[in-house]
Amino acid sequence: MAEKVLMKGNEAIAEAAIKAGCRHYFGYPITPQTEIAAYMAKRMPKIGGTFLQAESEVAAINMVYGVAGAGFRVMTSSSSPGVSLKQEGISYIAGADLPALIVNVQRGGPGLGGIQPSQSDYFQATKGGGHGDYHLIVLAPASVQEMADLTGKAFDLADKYRVPAMLLADGTLGQMMEPVEIPEPEVQAVEKPWAVNGTKGKRAHNIVNSLYLKPEILEKTNFERFEKYKQIEENEVMYESFMMEDAEYCVVAFGIAARISKNAVIAARKRGIKVGLIRPITLWPFPTEVIAKAAEQVKGFISVELSMGQMIEDVRLASGCKKPVLLCNRAGGMIMSPEEVLAKIDELAAL
Repeated sequence: MAEKVLMKGNEAIAEAAIKAGCRHYFGYPITPQTEIAAYMAKRMPKIGGTFLQAESEVAAINMVYGVAGAGFRVMTSSSSPGVSLKQEGISYIAGADLPALIVNVQRGGPGLGGIQPSQSDYFQATKGGGHGDYHLIVLAPASVQEMADLTGKAFDLADKYRVPAMLLADGTLGQMMEPVEIPEPEVQAVEKPWAVNGTKGKRAHNIVNSLYLKPEILEKTNFERFEKYKQIEENEVMYESFMMEDAEYCVVAFGIAARISKNAVIAARKRGIKVGLIRPITLWPFPTEVIAKAAEQVKGFISVELSMGQMIEDVRLASGCKKPVLLCNRAGGMIMSPEEVLAKIDELAAL
């Protein structure tokens, strides 16, 4: 077993990406994710990789597009306003069916907002923040260890399905330090016959493109892409279930909000309230069937979010609106306490 080291969440992402075979990083500094770029700036030259601080977030994501098209593992990272600037490029990457990793360590918004932690980019990440019909695979870590583990997982899923993946964390997880064991994944060479990497005179030219001037061809391509998304929804849902076996109430939370909520669930149990927690790890695909099954068991749900309420819409849809769904939230960079979540559990139990 590898020795655990004390690392910031941002640093754990960077080292895990390197271990996963990423040798190309393009980014631009923005709080609270700048440590990822700083770490890559130190490490990449030492391992024969490429680090480039682009002139803007727009430039960085288009560099990712080019390297992904050549068949290499590549990533970029930013925080909320920077990811907004990347949306056109992300849509192009999705439209070209290319695997890549985008990391968003969220801060409060809208606009420049603040530099404190937030989860208000949920809609942007899970609904396709750029133009057109597409999805990203979206993974939400809840610890520094998961920041590392899910980085490798994101690269693997992106390659498996030729879909860009996003690691959606928040400023708390990016800046906090915890003991972490950086995984040593078995990086297997993935055949990428579609890559633009030179024909060597042995095959026809590959073309990486997202432009289809004939509408019937674009429609066919979109339908085929959504068949792939259906496979992802059927096979790649990840979640944690905590004390749900006999639960009469269910808290749904991800990331740092889930860690806070777990403490509230334990406290409520001590007071005799049978409450459990479902933590989505994949925000897309969302654990819809898991929530639907819970709706047959519990009397109501609480969506705990560091936003004005975004995931709550998916909880309501997944539950078929059969049971009440309350919102426990803080916004703008504020973080709720376990006591605030516990108070919302009391409110739900009193309905």
